[in-house]
Amino acid sequence: MLKEKKHLGGRKIKMITMKDIVLEGHPALRKRAEKISFPLSDDLQHLAKEMLEFLHNSQDEEIAAKYELRAGVGLAAPQLGKEIQMIALLIPGYQDEPALLDEVWINPRIMRESVKKACLKEGEGCLSVERDVPGIVLRSERVTVKYQDVNGDEFVRTLTDYEAIVVQHEIDHLNGVMFYDHINKTQPMYIPKGAVVIGE
Repeated sequence: MLKEKKHLGGRKIKMITMKDIVLEGHPALRKRAEKISFPLSDDLQHLAKEMLEFLHNSQDEEIAAKYELRAGVGLAAPQLGKEIQMIALLIPGYQDEPALLDEVWINPRIMRESVKKACLKEGEGCLSVERDVPGIVLRSERVTVKYQDVNGDEFVRTLTDYEAIVVQHEIDHLNGVMFYDHINKTQPMYIPKGAVVIGE
């Protein structure tokens, strides 16, 4: 459930917990999300903050244990049952370095993607999937994405390897695609020659 945390500008700020995240089978996870117009409403501004805060909480061992949160590096609005094009990203840096990504992207769209593939050695997981789904998820090793921030400013960013995989996973949610849709049905552990395997 969304727990009340504090007041901001006369409005209640909610804390997202696992009870708010919809699971596979929910219709929002199989629909194409709607584009968001600007300026953002107060509700959408708060949602953006709450989604990013959830990721921070999920990566904090003490908070995650207290509220039984599964760790995540990305969260898409459809995972909260909201069919809009908003994703939150929190990819930790190496050791004590700053986070590689710590922001909310609105209306993200992949403009270019490499032919070269990449995958996680252990496969992918998802906050909306409670079961283990073994298999290799092949994605583009490099993607260029156009998106807007919460102020409506437009950006173009190129990502590679792990960051590219995370972003593609979250953008898939905006298009009604689940990670296991990419797994080869007849050869689930198949990795093509030349693919970058992350985690080896």
